Amino acid sequence: MLKTSTISILPTFSKTTVIVVGVTSDDSGLTISSSQLSTEQLQSLELELLGVSAKPEQVKLLPFEGLGAVALVGLGSGENPDLRAVSGSIARAVRSFENVVIDLDLKSGEEVLEVIEGFSLSTYQYTEYQAATKSGIKTTSLCVVTGLAIDQAQLTRISILAQSVHDTRDLVNQPPNHLYPASFVASVEAGVKGHGIEVTVWDEKSLESEGFGGIAAVGKGSTRPPRMVKLDYHPKTAKKHLALVGKGITFDSGGLSLKPAESMVGMKYDMTGAASVYQAVVAIAKLGLPIRATAWLCLAENLPSGSATRPNDIIKIRNGKTVEVLNTDAEGRLVLADGLSAASETHPDLIVDVATLTGAATIALGHRYAGLMGDPEAIAKVDTAAKTVGELVWPMPLPNELRTLLDSPIADIANVKIGNRAGGMLIGGLFLKEFIGPKSASDKTPISWAHLDIAGPANNDSAAYGHTPKGATGAIVRTLVQLAEQVSAE
Repeated sequence: MLKTSTISILPTFSKTTVIVVGVTSDDSGLTISSSQLSTEQLQSLELELLGVSAKPEQVKLLPFEGLGAVALVGLGSGENPDLRAVSGSIARAVRSFENVVIDLDLKSGEEVLEVIEGFSLSTYQYTEYQAATKSGIKTTSLCVVTGLAIDQAQLTRISILAQSVHDTRDLVNQPPNHLYPASFVASVEAGVKGHGIEVTVWDEKSLESEGFGGIAAVGKGSTRPPRMVKLDYHPKTAKKHLALVGKGITFDSGGLSLKPAESMVGMKYDMTGAASVYQAVVAIAKLGLPIRATAWLCLAENLPSGSATRPNDIIKIRNGKTVEVLNTDAEGRLVLADGLSAASETHPDLIVDVATLTGAATIALGHRYAGLMGDPEAIAKVDTAAKTVGELVWPMPLPNELRTLLDSPIADIANVKIGNRAGGMLIGGLFLKEFIGPKSASDKTPISWAHLDIAGPANNDSAAYGHTPKGATGAIVRTLVQLAEQVSAE
């Protein structure tokens, strides 16, 4: 655990301490930004020859008298850098030091908190299955130099958010032979203890008997049966209700519509949506937000076998609609259909589903942006929340003309249009829209709803950047918590 604090003056130097100062550039070259550290010695050096750069997120460690080191971090050339990303890159560069002091001449309390948050998010490594490897992170304390007053509650909030992001990463990074629907449930039941969260679990028999035909169908091919989990945080002060639905495919082979071998690598990440909404509710409960927050975790393993769902099978979803399954590799929308139907039955003020739903999202938006779809009001709320916490989403349309591609001659809807790859991310969203229920028995207007396709940002298979590690990223958890704060304040 990282101990974070703010200080107004530099602490006593020690060999276990690194002090971080900023570097900017202009026409005259590199400049050490304002700091309490005596920088004449640094400024007299040939910084460029030593590999120092003003490029944001670039960090260079140099020896300094009385210190373990001084770290010079690039802050750009006049633009406002992403301080969370800058601080995340600092954390990775200085993790061999026990004590880190950041002195960047920060101008506002918001900037101070962004630096602490970015650093906290970046203190993560996953080494559970490396017997000979120990964590290389030695940092135990972070001090940010500032004369601004920072409330301890704000630091506690950052710690809670960072922990939920780290816990999401831990779940997603687990191998699929260890994380499957039943073990996921056990992890959730242990993780919510003491936080005032009620847990309800449907096993394979109750899924069948209570009409969860999508989850049951997807999980039929595996010897490790599916589960549905409902988490309910319902404080007495709650006046609003936010429902979160997460896709939890613990491994996706494609089912009988089998993926190519290379496409199966990484399919352990297909449960990221469920992990994200689970940890968002935990953070909401730890923060004591005055809002009812429910999470629906739609858990199944999609494997081929003699009992697996076949192309052309017809299944019935919780809300009574029938689906012709034309591609068993479009399974995420089937489990989410049940989750959205069940969430709609509670008539929340807002539903948000989170899923690694389509490869098309990555083709359209790359690996850092999540696709955001839904009704205009919900899109605006989620977009605002994401911008507030510095996460990347991009609003996408749900064109009515594409809905006809999902018409089935023998069921209410098909799960895909075979042979048509156009607008795949959008068609996924249009399918999910069919399972959003009315606001109430008397008001048939659909519940406000947003869909986040996180196929791109859920996993980083490249080098770490900013506060994002290699592997599971924990993206969108902070956006969901921020959204809960916004909705509770309405």
